[in-house]
This record gives sequence, C-alpha cells and structure tokens, in this order.
Amino acid sequence: MLAQRKTGFLNRLYLIEIIQGLLITIRNFFFHKKVTLKFPEERREYSSRFRGQHYIKAVNEIENCTACMLCPTVCPAECIHIEAGEREDKEKYPVKFEIDVLRCCFCGMCEEACPKDAIKLSNIYEMSQEHRSVYSKDFLMEQRGNKS
Repeated sequence: MLAQRKTGFLNRLYLIEIIQGLLITIRNFFFHKKVTLKFPEERREYSSRFRGQHYIKAVNEIENCTACMLCPTVCPAECIHIEAGEREDKEKYPVKFEIDVLRCCFCGMCEEACPKDAIKLSNIYEMSQEHRSVYSKDFLMEQRGNKS
C-alpha cells in the first residue's frame, strides 16, 4: 500500500513552483547574454567544418572533375546529375553537371568521394531563392571565387 504524502495548501496550488519559474524567467530575461542577431549587420560565425553551398574547383579555368560518376553514385539524396564527354586530349569531363539544391542534404559525401578533389562545399549559408533552383556547371564554377 502506498503511503499518502501530506501536502499543504500552498503545495496543492503549486504557488511555490510558479514563483520559482517566474524568478528563473526574470533572471534569464534581464541578466543573461542575448542570443538574437541583427541579421544583415551581424553574421553568425560557423565552424570551419560547416557545409554550405557547392562549388567546383578549377585549375587554369578548367574544372578538376573527370566525370568519374562517384559523387552521384554515393549521394544519398540522388541530387547530382552528370553527363560525361571527352576532350581532345582523351580526358573525360562533365558536359553537364547539375545539383538539385532542394534535394541535397549537405552531407558532404560527394566531397569525400571525389578522387580529384573537384567538388567542394563552402561555408556560404545564404542560399534562399524565390524559385526552385538546380545549380548548373557554370554557376558552380563561378562560385569557387565566392567561397569565403
């Protein structure tokens, strides 16, 4: 048989607990560090391991990618689509390289799988747009200079 605990009138009204909760709220509101940022002026600092917008590395304006198809193979979201072609020097290259950003989960597996270190994820996190976008090869090549 369970023993009945004697409770006073104040304990039954939860008045002490309500006052304790209000004191905690007041203390946090007036005396703790604020975490709100004024966005356009203040920017949040992320770690160096943050994975943001994609870009393709290039040497002498020619992409490092050899269209080996490892990145679309390893991509869990299946958001990378590549069409391969050949150059005069018998080297494969991507004729078409597209990333569907809304499907991408920014896991970084494409970056890890690439043997040529061609596809990278930058620390750019401002990617909001008005319409659904698929990043093309030209756009990904332009972004390499904006990788901050």
